[in-house]
Amino acid sequence: VTETLVNSWIVMAFLIVLSLWLTHDMKKQHISKKQAVVETGVRMLYQLVGDTMGEDRLYFTPYIGTLFLFTLCANLMGLLTFRSPTADLNTTAAFAIIFFGLVQVFSIKANGLKNRIKGFAEPVPVVLPLNIVGEFSTPIALALRLFGNMASGIVVTSLLYQALTWVSNLVFGSITSFPVFAVGLPAVLSIYFDLFTGCMQAFIISMLTMVFCYENSVREIFFVSVAAYSTQIILYSV
Repeated sequence: VTETLVNSWIVMAFLIVLSLWLTHDMKKQHISKKQAVVETGVRMLYQLVGDTMGEDRLYFTPYIGTLFLFTLCANLMGLLTFRSPTADLNTTAAFAIIFFGLVQVFSIKANGLKNRIKGFAEPVPVVLPLNIVGEFSTPIALALRLFGNMASGIVVTSLLYQALTWVSNLVFGSITSFPVFAVGLPAVLSIYFDLFTGCMQAFIISMLTMVFCYENSVREIFFVSVAAYSTQIILYSV
């Protein structure tokens, strides 16, 4: 049992308990402030999915919400001195496998198996190998992107702490072994990488998942691809 697996269980247990608490004693009238906040959040999530994927694909909302919340909580575990599960490639690879399965299922559902296979040879048969490679490169890119952003924060913070500790020992080694220069700055960077980057990456992976799934679940592939790739360029540049 690895540390990543244990921390993932902690995140899942937290989300289950949080869900039970937030949905406990819900009413149709005279609702509490807690229920009002929950309903507002759910309404905003459905609106985001509807605006991104269309009103006829709102059934993606539970998965997108789960993906966002799990990724967000996993990313923020670094603030509690835990290792983030998303800093492990195994976790992000699992996201990629689920994403790949979703794309295939809903693409076949929307276009039919025959058209799905035929689509790999469009617009000309010579691009067949490129389309096949692209089909696998997208989930791989998603996995590596999230893993790289979260793991890099840990690496940069650790290297900076070691460097500042070395400088402190060099300057104050004869007085104290306490790493004077290592106080403050690594903690500030950790908050940046874990809090700001963690929230941003959770939002981006959710948006990219919606864009890719929408792109592959409609018949007008060419026209959708233009808008989808524009969105991808913007999100990948963040």
